[in-house]
Amino acid sequence: MSKQLMMSSSSSGDLFGVVISRNLLIVSMVAFLGAMTFGVWGVFGLMQTNQFSQALKQSEDALAQAKRAGNIQLESLQDQLHAEQEKQAVYARTLGQVQARMARLDALGSRLVDVASLDKSEFDFSLEPAFGGPRMQQPEIFVAQSNLREDLQDMDGHLKQLDAQLVAIDYMLSNRHEVLDATPHAWPTEGGWLSSRFGRRIDPFNGHPAQHYGVDIANRAGAPVLSASRGVVAFAGKMVDFGYVVDIEHGYGYKTRYAHMGNVAVKVGDVVQGNQLVGSIGSTGRSTGPHLHYEVRRFDKLINPKSFLPRG
Repeated sequence: MSKQLMMSSSSSGDLFGVVISRNLLIVSMVAFLGAMTFGVWGVFGLMQTNQFSQALKQSEDALAQAKRAGNIQLESLQDQLHAEQEKQAVYARTLGQVQARMARLDALGSRLVDVASLDKSEFDFSLEPAFGGPRMQQPEIFVAQSNLREDLQDMDGHLKQLDAQLVAIDYMLSNRHEVLDATPHAWPTEGGWLSSRFGRRIDPFNGHPAQHYGVDIANRAGAPVLSASRGVVAFAGKMVDFGYVVDIEHGYGYKTRYAHMGNVAVKVGDVVQGNQLVGSIGSTGRSTGPHLHYEVRRFDKLINPKSFLPRG
C-alpha cells in the first residue's frame, strides 16, 4: 500500500507526485526515533561521565587533603614522642644524680657516726627511710613517667631523712667542738671591698627598694673565694638568680653562702677548712659585675655578715 503526495511546481504550476511505501515510512520514522534516542542517551552519558569525572577529582582532592592532614598529625605525634623521650632522659639523668648524691650523703653520714662514736642503731644509714601516708589516686598517663616520678619522690623522702639525721649528728658533734671553730670568721675572698651592705637598699635592676640578705664584696674576676670557717659543703652548683653557689654547714647552726661565682671548686659532702678555696669571683646569675654575694645564717635565720667579717 502506498501513499501519493501531490506537490505543485513553483515555476510552471504543474503538479507532480511522489509515492512512498508505508513500510519505508515506518522504518524511516523508527530509524529517526532511534537516532534521537541514541543521541539523547549519548548526551546524557556525556553529562554523567562529566559528573563522574568531577566527583572523582573531588574525591582525589579530598584524599590528598586527608593525606596531608595525616602527615601533619604524624609529624606532630612524632614530635610529641621525641619530646617525651627527651623528658624521660632528663628524668633518668636526674634520678641518677639524686642517687649519686644520696650515696655520698650516706657515706658522709656513716663516717660522721663513726668519728663521733654515736649509736649506730639510732643513725643507721643503710636502712630504708621510714615514712608513709594514704594512697593517692592518680590518672594512668605515661606509666614510665609516673614510675620515674615515684622514684624521684622516694629519693626526696630519703634525702629528707638523711638531712634530719645529719642535722641531729651535727647537733651532737657541735657539743664536742669549739664554737669558735664553727663560727664564720675569715674574709671570704682574697682582696676586694664591700660594695653593698646587708639590709634595705635600691635594687640595681629596677630601682625599687628591696631587702638585701647578705653583703656584696666587689673583686676582680677569677679571684679566689675562700671558706669563712671549717665545715661541710651542703650545696655546690647553680641556682636561679644566684648563679654558681656554694653553701657550707659549719655546725652550731651556722651556715654560709657564696654566690654569683664564676665556678665552684668543691662538691657536696666535701669537708673544708677555714680559708680553703671553694670557687672564684664571677658575675653569674642576676649580677651587674664581678663580685661575691656572701650570706650568714644561724639556725636558718639570715643575719648581718658584718659581725663575722674581720674588716670592711
